[in-house]
Amino acid sequence: MKTTFTARHFDASTELHEYAEDAVQKLDQFYDRILTCDIVLQPVPDDENPQQAELNVKVPQKLINAKEQASSYEQAINMVIENVTRQLKKYKQKTLNKR
Repeated sequence: MKTTFTARHFDASTELHEYAEDAVQKLDQFYDRILTCDIVLQPVPDDENPQQAELNVKVPQKLINAKEQASSYEQAINMVIENVTRQLKKYKQKTLNKR
């Protein structure tokens, strides 16, 4: 799986970059045919949840997208990974039923 990491409007630390990459690697256990993952982190003008994480996961014939906001980037990454995990399981179930 090819992974790209983008930090918009701020400089991400290497720890944050590695944390995001490691979290995305765990998606392989739910669906092994993931082609690419794009991680996008950016600040948003929200007082309660100023950090946003977006994850675009390309699988055969579909693009799975999730976006979450939280008080820290780590929390936002965890929330977006949970969201994508749920979508991947649903996608896998649908493709298995078609066969």
